[in-house]
Amino acid sequence: MTTALILIAILLLGSAAAAMLRRNLIHSALLLIASWAGVAAFYLWAGAEFVAFAQVLIYVGAISMVVLFAVLLTRQNPVAELPAEPASRMRALTGITVAVCTAAILSAAILSSKFTPAADTAPQTSVKQIGLELMHRHGTALLIVGVILTVALLGATILAATDAKEKPEDRP
Repeated sequence: MTTALILIAILLLGSAAAAMLRRNLIHSALLLIASWAGVAAFYLWAGAEFVAFAQVLIYVGAISMVVLFAVLLTRQNPVAELPAEPASRMRALTGITVAVCTAAILSAAILSSKFTPAADTAPQTSVKQIGLELMHRHGTALLIVGVILTVALLGATILAATDAKEKPEDRP
């Protein structure tokens, strides 16, 4: 393993763990953006420049903005930093146990696998060919996904902007 891969792994795992452990939803969303950037850095390290660009464009750019807008627009009251309840600690311990068991099973499977050597030459596909393939054959699907994300953001805005009407029995 190279030093760059180790640094990327530390960034990715550290930001994902910090996002999981934070009680503030905004901080968790921002740390999630850092972990998505770590995934993009891994793609760059692996030589998949187009996938890294798509990761940055879609996840770091678009999806993270939708998440942040949804969180900011739907928050009712600022929540105070409360101590974790015992039930939350038990769920966290269970989650960590399941994660460790899953990592152990995957590691055993990877270590027991026999990998065949890669081909001598990599396929000759350019970024331009990938872009043309996406825009010609899958252009409609990309437009539909864009419309769905836009409608979801507009729906979150409308839901957050409408004032809840008071019921007569709620008034003093």
